[in-house]
Amino acid sequence: MDTTDAFVGLECVDCGDRFDAETATHRCPECDGILDPAYDYDAVDLTREDLRERPFDSMWRYEELLPFTRAAAVSMDEGATPLVECPSLADELGVESVYIKDEGRNPTGTFKDRGQSPAVTAAVQHDATDVALASAGNAGQAASAYAGRAGLESHVFLPARSGFTNKAMVNVHGGDMTVVGGRITDAGEAYAEAMDEHDDWYSVKTFVTPYRHEGKKTMYCEVAEQLDFEAPDHVVYPTGGGVGLVGMHKAAREFRDLDLVDDEPAFHVAQADGCAPIVKAFEEGKDRHEPWDVPDTICGGIEIPDPGASHLVLDAVRESGGRAVATSDDEILDAAISVAQNEGLEMAPTCAAAASGAWALAEDDAFDEDDTVVIVNTGTGNKEADVLRSHLMGKGI
Repeated sequence: MDTTDAFVGLECVDCGDRFDAETATHRCPECDGILDPAYDYDAVDLTREDLRERPFDSMWRYEELLPFTRAAAVSMDEGATPLVECPSLADELGVESVYIKDEGRNPTGTFKDRGQSPAVTAAVQHDATDVALASAGNAGQAASAYAGRAGLESHVFLPARSGFTNKAMVNVHGGDMTVVGGRITDAGEAYAEAMDEHDDWYSVKTFVTPYRHEGKKTMYCEVAEQLDFEAPDHVVYPTGGGVGLVGMHKAAREFRDLDLVDDEPAFHVAQADGCAPIVKAFEEGKDRHEPWDVPDTICGGIEIPDPGASHLVLDAVRESGGRAVATSDDEILDAAISVAQNEGLEMAPTCAAAASGAWALAEDDAFDEDDTVVIVNTGTGNKEADVLRSHLMGKGI
């Protein structure tokens, strides 16, 4: 495998065993736990000056902290997204600065590209011919795009409620799409049955492949660098499975330990109150969630009633001093429209849970007046513009 110098293999977050990345491809061979890329940080030679001298052109500029070399990556220059200052939001939240990390600028319009780039790279490195996953929508679109770029076949299982854009673009990228009646859990069951029948399919499903959360950690690497190597005080993240939050928390520790920044932010979970299993577990002081019985939210991208790595998400929130909040669909849609009308940035309904969550955190005195708050906009608003416009029309606007 074409790996970076510091990458030493995959470590199980549950049992702690370490495995060779050439032979251990997905879950832990011993306990079926989640595998996490591990590094010899003494072998990482990366300074602020090194990064300042590099073009800000792709997440692969951080290859020293990624498993695969940039030369080996299946990439479309994902990452390197803007961090947009939002003074109106800062005034409303009563803080010094608010920035939106605008992941809608990625090749397929969401942060899912950051995860699929290394996941599909791993598939290529393992000589796969087909990749497969179940997805709420955006990850499926990204997987089909990166598979197409790598010359692989893709098999995408989507729930019927996935947006038209996601379904259309899976087809456009040449993916084999199966639309399943029901919700993401139903698509997951259909995917699992298909995987049992096709042992040559290579999974690029979240927390099954070890590489999706690893790619998403680069969001934080960029944020820290864009703030001139100062950690923000808070990061608010729209949370379904929590892949990006887990990755960013890892990157914050890496940047601190490598002396690239001096501190870490508080990471906050933002969910919709119609499906908030992680918020409920946080409020009840539990280490893991209980499945949400009847999910009901317009925010399909974070409508994940049984997130498979909630213990890692909860650990990240608590270790960083963050919180978990849930807001209503109306509040989330209002937040998306407020951001669009006052700051010009387009947030999809799912993503706007972070903006709505930031308002809720401010009302609960989670922020100080001299704080810097980063809101992660995980995807572009034009994927679900009809939902936002319908909300406006429902208000008579």
